[in-house]
Amino acid sequence: MRFGVVLGEPQDGYLSRMGALCMPADLKSDLKYRRVLLKVSGEALMGERDYGLDPAMVARIAGEVESVHDLGVELCLVIGGGNIFRGLSGAAVGMERASGDYMGMLATVINSLAMQNELERRGVTTRVQSAISMQSVCEPYIRRRAIRHLEKGRVVIFGAGTGNPFFTTDTAAALRASEMGCDALLKATKVDGVYDADPHRVLGAHRFDRLDYREVLARDLEVMDASAISLARENRIPILVFSIFENGGFAQVVQGKGRYTIIEDMS
Repeated sequence: MRFGVVLGEPQDGYLSRMGALCMPADLKSDLKYRRVLLKVSGEALMGERDYGLDPAMVARIAGEVESVHDLGVELCLVIGGGNIFRGLSGAAVGMERASGDYMGMLATVINSLAMQNELERRGVTTRVQSAISMQSVCEPYIRRRAIRHLEKGRVVIFGAGTGNPFFTTDTAAALRASEMGCDALLKATKVDGVYDADPHRVLGAHRFDRLDYREVLARDLEVMDASAISLARENRIPILVFSIFENGGFAQVVQGKGRYTIIEDMS
């Protein structure tokens, strides 16, 4: 067990970390995954809007994150930027793809700062780290520092994707989950798992409880892009797909409960 500073003012994250250590054994034992990365799409932050951020939706997702943090889970996030700008959309209308992707990276930082603000309003100490240096507004991405934040009970939000064009935030999520040594990568969506067709459009679409990485790629199920799936497979990180719109769903998933689809090596 680690022993922190006991004199003077408590350090950031110290109380939440000690709260996790002092948590009843039966509650701690309910945790199937103790360090996770949550991938949230930018579109999820729009709520019912056509563009931008819906404060009510940001607050709702922050509430889900807070409930998982209170369980003692070490938690990091990657948030997309599709609610503000997509590099592929820019390329489709004649913009250089690399420039469009950099604009999309800046959009993810905007979303990350909005989520940080809401989490800290709730008393959850949060750090934003960006793959593109912008030290006036957030920390640069430093792997060892990010891990230390997690160990201190802080939530870490990774902005600006991988910092490179032509890579999606899905790939960034798989990369950061690998670097952080996460037990699982959780993909928050509008539905309660992976289907063979859009259940909102196709009546009788089949839902999967469990899938192999290879099957996801072979069926082209579009859960995440192929690079992200392959990276998770190489590092043996299970991907859990669940609905962020189900109250308490995130907390249930980290305890191995609720409705979700797990993607893992089944061989």
